[in-house]
Amino acid sequence: MKKLIATLAISVLASTITWSAAGADENYPERPVSVMVSYGAGGATDFQARIVTMVAGNEEYLGQPIVIINKPGAGGRVGWNWFASNADPDGYTLAAYNVPHFIAQSIKGGVKYSVDSFEPIANWGSDPAVVVVSKDSQFNSMKDLLDHAKANPGKVTMSGAGLFVGHHIAALQIGKASGAKLAYIPTKGGGAAAMKAVIAGDVMAGINNLSDAYRARQSGNVKILGVADLERNTEFLPDVPTLKEQGLDVDNSSVNFRGLMVPKGTPKAIIDKLAASVPEMFANKRVAKQMNAGGSPMKIIGRDEVKKMWAARQASLTELLKGL
Repeated sequence: MKKLIATLAISVLASTITWSAAGADENYPERPVSVMVSYGAGGATDFQARIVTMVAGNEEYLGQPIVIINKPGAGGRVGWNWFASNADPDGYTLAAYNVPHFIAQSIKGGVKYSVDSFEPIANWGSDPAVVVVSKDSQFNSMKDLLDHAKANPGKVTMSGAGLFVGHHIAALQIGKASGAKLAYIPTKGGGAAAMKAVIAGDVMAGINNLSDAYRARQSGNVKILGVADLERNTEFLPDVPTLKEQGLDVDNSSVNFRGLMVPKGTPKAIIDKLAASVPEMFANKRVAKQMNAGGSPMKIIGRDEVKKMWAARQASLTELLKGL
């Protein structure tokens, strides 16, 4: 009899736990949600993450506000290491992803994450890398910059947001395509710090995001020499040629895709709810207006397509990084 009572008690307890968990998933979210950004305040990822999540509290989306938490360092490694190792898979701590950044970093090793550490929710943007110089620079084209680099091997310094991020990949591709020896300098603080280094004259050139460069050019601080993509960005930089147009064999491998993800192990019901509401949140008219004003190209992709994009980038970057 005692064994029977104990067995029944355990069964009731298990059912209660299961029911409670199901109820929690069904009512999710019941409190504010945080989004971890692996870069500093003011950079493109931080800037855009705050815009695309600003309507999260609307009832038609999450019905709860989203709070941005910055954990910058080592080109994103600090934040994504923390997210993969410490974030609870309960749907209340999401992270912004940057591709190719976290995928390239995991391929090169020395980090605690890979594509298998996270579950994508949705993609909000696609931000090409661009080459920038200060407004007073002697360089007015990629030819000017690379001719100088060839005549002065290793003397042309270029800032970027970190190692094996899109900026670094673009720099490696430019060096390989041109035969010029460039001194790539990863900066602490992400794209914002990399841009400041260009404007202040601490480096001779820089590789940054189109969105950051667009705003800096609007302020009259920089010149943009080329875009690392397959086609010109006719929306924001119609006058700036691609690197390919300027004779460099540089493709779109460095284009920065940004979106939201959760840790592996997050309940399917929560993932499904986020996957249904987040793309709609990104498509909000207020969001689109603010993104456009900031020169931030949007590319909204749902969870299934993001999974395919991650897998394709994993394959292409594995091959690309062998040759770089």
